[in-house]
Amino acid sequence: MTATEQVILVDKNDNPIGTAEKLAAHRDNLCHRAFSVFIMRKKKEIEVLLQQRAAHKYHSANLWTNTCCSHPRPGEDIIAAGKRRLKEEMGIETSLKSIGSFHYIAHFENGLTENEIDHVLIGNDHRDTFHPNQEEVQAYRWINLSDLQNELMHHPQQFTPWLKKALALFLNHIAL
Repeated sequence: MTATEQVILVDKNDNPIGTAEKLAAHRDNLCHRAFSVFIMRKKKEIEVLLQQRAAHKYHSANLWTNTCCSHPRPGEDIIAAGKRRLKEEMGIETSLKSIGSFHYIAHFENGLTENEIDHVLIGNDHRDTFHPNQEEVQAYRWINLSDLQNELMHHPQQFTPWLKKALALFLNHIAL
């Protein structure tokens, strides 16, 4: 995380109200805009691509999460931001679609807080092999939805705090 990276501060309705340096937003518990991307494929059943966050990440290190997550830059459209980070983190280029958003707050042992309006984006890719950025991602895996729900229920400490809510939005969308 670079010290000069800016995030978009938002009110409870996701209306922009300013910007802040990324670390300051997390240190000062400022509500800001974020996104979570799920890349999926259908073999016998729907699977999603998970990533394990790199060991040196400033929070949620070593935890499993959705395919990619980050923050749009000031003036950047949420879909464009998702496509940018998906390529930077996982080396994936695909179209994305927004399926909704949710608010969550998560406090971390290092004193930082995630206070985010998180937009969930979805896309497709059917490959088995990816070339993730090792500064961001230490591992990845495809998992079917029932196995993921089972793991989240029995081993929630292995996953990021936002994954459960993002997955619920994803599951609601694909059930339509």
